[in-house]
Amino acid sequence: MADANPFYITTPIYYVNDVPHIGHAYTTIAADVLARYRRLRGREVFFLTGLDEHGQKVQQAAAKAGIDPQAHCDKLAPQFQTLWQRLNISNDAFIRTTDLEHKSIVQRYLRELYDKNLIYKDSYTGWYCTFDERFWTEKDVESGLCPDCKRPVEQLSEHNYFFKMGQYQDRLIEHIMTHPDFIRPESRRNEVLGFLQTQKLGDLSISRPKSRLSWGIELPFDNDYVTYVWFDALVNYMSALEYLPHGKPIGNRFWPANVHLVGKDILTTHAVYWSTMLMALNLPLPETIFAHGWWTVDGEKMSKSRGNVVDPNQMVEQFGADAFRYFLLREVPFGQDGDFSERAMARRVNSDLANGIGNLLSRTLTMIERSYGGTLPNVSKDYLNGEAAEGKYPLLVHAKNSLLTLGDQLDYSFRDFEFNNLLLHITSRVSDVDTFIDQHKPWNLAKDQSKREELSAVLYTAAECLRILSLYLYPVMPNAAKSIVEQLGLTVDFESPLLKEKVKWGEVQSGAKIRKAGALFPRVEVATSDSIGLGIKEKATVKKTDLSGEGAKLVTESSIPSQPTAVAPIPTGTPLPTPPAAASVASPQITIDEFMKIQLKTAKVLSAERVPKSEKLIKLQVSLGAEQRQIVAGIGKKYEPDALVGKTIVIVANLKPAKLMGVESQGMVLAAGDADVRGLLTVLEEVDPGTKVK
Repeated sequence: MADANPFYITTPIYYVNDVPHIGHAYTTIAADVLARYRRLRGREVFFLTGLDEHGQKVQQAAAKAGIDPQAHCDKLAPQFQTLWQRLNISNDAFIRTTDLEHKSIVQRYLRELYDKNLIYKDSYTGWYCTFDERFWTEKDVESGLCPDCKRPVEQLSEHNYFFKMGQYQDRLIEHIMTHPDFIRPESRRNEVLGFLQTQKLGDLSISRPKSRLSWGIELPFDNDYVTYVWFDALVNYMSALEYLPHGKPIGNRFWPANVHLVGKDILTTHAVYWSTMLMALNLPLPETIFAHGWWTVDGEKMSKSRGNVVDPNQMVEQFGADAFRYFLLREVPFGQDGDFSERAMARRVNSDLANGIGNLLSRTLTMIERSYGGTLPNVSKDYLNGEAAEGKYPLLVHAKNSLLTLGDQLDYSFRDFEFNNLLLHITSRVSDVDTFIDQHKPWNLAKDQSKREELSAVLYTAAECLRILSLYLYPVMPNAAKSIVEQLGLTVDFESPLLKEKVKWGEVQSGAKIRKAGALFPRVEVATSDSIGLGIKEKATVKKTDLSGEGAKLVTESSIPSQPTAVAPIPTGTPLPTPPAAASVASPQITIDEFMKIQLKTAKVLSAERVPKSEKLIKLQVSLGAEQRQIVAGIGKKYEPDALVGKTIVIVANLKPAKLMGVESQGMVLAAGDADVRGLLTVLEEVDPGTKVK
């Protein structure tokens, strides 16, 4: 299971023309999660991030502020570094392209390409976009606007130096075709391939005359020019390995990079510019370039003019770093675009974190405190090695095996950059442990002295499950993971390769004294406000919630009729006709054979959230025991999503999947009511998810 080879991961180096925003945070958090996980797996990691400090936009921003460009960069750089500290980013190095060592290495590469006759001087006339700092051809420009940023372009004629990028077109196509993981996700790979296979790749202008731009790295063969900002910036991935480790260069161990994480807007510069530069320098190409999507706010693109730019610092202050990290990676599949709102984040925090892992920790510690005076109970050696438990506590064995098999599933999720899926796996296991506790009812066991051995086994199991969950949560939520083990009275070194070998059962130390603290994830209340900033109409506020009573849950119980008078399925596809109101109207009859075609099963709700732009639809993630499904139900006017988490409901399990408002539904929820939903169909007794309903 262990991996010994080094792992090199990078973010883009961010442009210092403004303060950091949610896009910067998103990429860097994702890279941090991958780096932390690889360290836990025993790999030597080098995680690089930093700043791109040259170029025309920096020069203009500095001039506007009336300061020197270097002073402008020195002013903004600490804002990125401070944010990374607040977000618990574990980067090994922070590069700035104004570093003297970086400048020297860029010039060395330029000289090498020039001496190989791969750089030449020529005149050029083209449409120039100052914002993107690049030239466009006549066919690229529409209505005088840059095809990327939609800002006005200007026509420039000047002499420049060009890199012979075009001669590597066929070689690059072949590399992409023979290395399916080189550009990910697949949709981005297809975009780059489509571009390369349908258009002739031109040569790249890699200089700017000092008469127009002085803020840059001077060409080593012509001091009247500075290098193009992208040639300068992309070299950082190599230059950092030469001087930032503060010792011997480590390029021979860490290059090629395992992962370049980038936003989809800079995929071309990495997949084409950087790749051909490396080919020209006879250097191997990175293993994977992964381009993720963008974040919008309430469906709109973020911009200063709209006043809806999300400040990561504010989100950390409001929700905490771990909750912010969790939301960004759980909310949408990595690689796709996502829509941000404080309301969505509040619901995610409440349903997944406060009602999930936070509640599980709190109720476990409360029961240990009341039954054992706050000391972790002793269990027998037979229990720890699995003997005797098989027949005596089968539910205990299921909970144990559920956690021990999680590691392999998470390996696949990390490999495929499926952050939302891996977090769904973890929250599902949290739900399994909650179910295990509910089935054993330790609050009742505590009242019977003859059940003391079973009580110890149940509470020890809950504590051990929490310990194991903390290992898997650590890459995404390092503070929460540390808090879990600390509150359990344990000492765990998360800087060590804890996942190098398979996780073992029974590491919780019996007799340890718990150290119960405040809520791991305080619940968040959403208050409506019309003047809130960020262009967001609803603002979330954190409110701490204490548990009372043994085994108490944070999930709000709704009033659900135990015997509904009428059962009407909530449509996930085509709406069903409204049932007849008058009792005298006969309902259509079906045969027993027709009815037997319908598969009704119990399902446990793992998470719930509203479908954007719909007041009626709620998207549910449910467990059917051996599988998980997504179901969209029209119950949003009756229920808040938080109130549904943890409930066992009844669904039609063999309904053909359908899409509602673009969201796939893999089943149908049963509910009582006529035109309006009055209550969900549930079961009175506790049954396993996936049980057939007859």
